[in-house]
Amino acid sequence: MMNLLVFNLATDDHDPILGFTTLWLNKLAEKASTIHVITMRSGALKLRENITVYSLGKEWGYSEPRRAIRFYRFLYHILRSQSIDLCFSHMTPIFTNLAAPILKILGIPIVTWYAHPSLTNNLKLAHHFSTRMVTSIPTAYPYRSDKLVVVGQGIDTDLFAPLNNGFIDNTTAHDLSDQCSLILAVGRLSPVKDYGTLISAVGHLISQTSQPIKLLIVGNPTNAQDEIYVQSLYTQVQQLNLASVVTFQPAVSMYELPEIYRCCTVYVNLTPTGFGDKVALEAMACGKVCLAANTGFRETLGIYAEQLLFTHANPQDLAQKLTAILSLGDKQRQIMGDYLRQQIIKYHSLDRLIQNLLQLFQQLTHA
Repeated sequence: MMNLLVFNLATDDHDPILGFTTLWLNKLAEKASTIHVITMRSGALKLRENITVYSLGKEWGYSEPRRAIRFYRFLYHILRSQSIDLCFSHMTPIFTNLAAPILKILGIPIVTWYAHPSLTNNLKLAHHFSTRMVTSIPTAYPYRSDKLVVVGQGIDTDLFAPLNNGFIDNTTAHDLSDQCSLILAVGRLSPVKDYGTLISAVGHLISQTSQPIKLLIVGNPTNAQDEIYVQSLYTQVQQLNLASVVTFQPAVSMYELPEIYRCCTVYVNLTPTGFGDKVALEAMACGKVCLAANTGFRETLGIYAEQLLFTHANPQDLAQKLTAILSLGDKQRQIMGDYLRQQIIKYHSLDRLIQNLLQLFQQLTHA
């Protein structure tokens, strides 16, 4: 039963991107005495009683210097009032670097999670300071492997499951899937997500088949560059005469996502190798066939890898793979979906992640 210090970007049940971290915290808290979380911003929380959250105030518009002062104030308070056994830094190499000199003096091990292709100086420094680096899949970590431990993505396979477990219904997805085969993509509306390739591929499909098809894209832009990108997607849809085929829907909380996944015929993930895009794994956990451009998912896709991997940014290849999947019968897709769910349970379940993390934490605290 350890006392853990956790650094996190956002601690908010309703955050469409990082809401899952509250699930991780609650699971860790089952095996920890206390967890103290320093987070860049906080929101709606449903956390166990032994978890305390300290927000740096980004949600209130606090400046970077003010947030830095709050960081050290909270860190000092936690270290003074509690005997911390280990620090777990989730996607916050900057927090690792800010705290490392103090934690090193106190002999507190640091485990930093990073799963993104961007290799920054902050990451390189965090790698140097951290006792171990952890990531979801080997290809999601862009730096040296000397400290790296692969622990899986941590999908809640009770929440993300094929059957309706009473979570919020999604009218848009249901309406579309009732009419036709529904192709689904979920994630931030950003150029790296490569939705343009999917829209082009759907254009190829529409021109080659009489089968009714709809495309649903669920997500939000998060900055000015993304807003420009969204406008380019709208323009592409109009130019390809796909306004009646493509629907955009705002991002939703993780508790609304399972019902959307369950409504689709096939899920498409377009991010390239180097990402650990959890939305693809969530769709598979819901028993859905998933086409992916990320070769890092090859092990997870298992026996269906050749059928489900397509060439990144290649709409023709994606259209061919989509045609093959949509031509299958419902029973065949169900068999594939059931297999993919078992692969998620095997490699990426939340229970497996927590087990892997706790085993690592115990090794480092007893070293």
